[in-house]
Amino acid sequence: MNFERFEKNLIDNIKEAQLKLGYDNRPMSLNYMTASLKNLTGEDITDDLLSAFSEYVSPRLGTLSFRPIKDGICITISAEGTSYVNSLTGYDFLAELIKKVSSHTSLEEVTAVFRRYSDNVVIEESTTEEFDLLAYFPDKSPDEYYYCLAAEPCISGGCHAMYHRFIREDYEEMFSN
Repeated sequence: MNFERFEKNLIDNIKEAQLKLGYDNRPMSLNYMTASLKNLTGEDITDDLLSAFSEYVSPRLGTLSFRPIKDGICITISAEGTSYVNSLTGYDFLAELIKKVSSHTSLEEVTAVFRRYSDNVVIEESTTEEFDLLAYFPDKSPDEYYYCLAAEPCISGGCHAMYHRFIREDYEEMFSN
């Protein structure tokens, strides 16, 4: 079981939400698809596995609760856990990316953020109509995610770019032919 990767992903998703929405010292719920959880843990998702994971992360994230949703699991992280995540540092790239896409910006300005954080970044045109560019760091620094970038049409207020991020396995399952 790869609880370390699952925990890191859960923490990264909590931190992303905090950077986007702010921190309010409350519990947080995140939905995970079963396939994603299997990709993160390397195991079929069972009640026993979730219980063992909850015990593994409890010193840092407090008690987790789980409830089934369609094709997945809703994980609720305690206020103690969200407070712990709020105290973590090392998310400068993600913070800058979120700040950039929250303003009227172009894909060129967004990809410049990636290039500021690594000379070893891959930015390539998408092979699907769902987004314009794919960006990722092959050496997983500053992070391991695959970012699907898209530009929305420019209107009088300016242009807007957006992103979705995936673990490599989920990206490959969704977009590889």
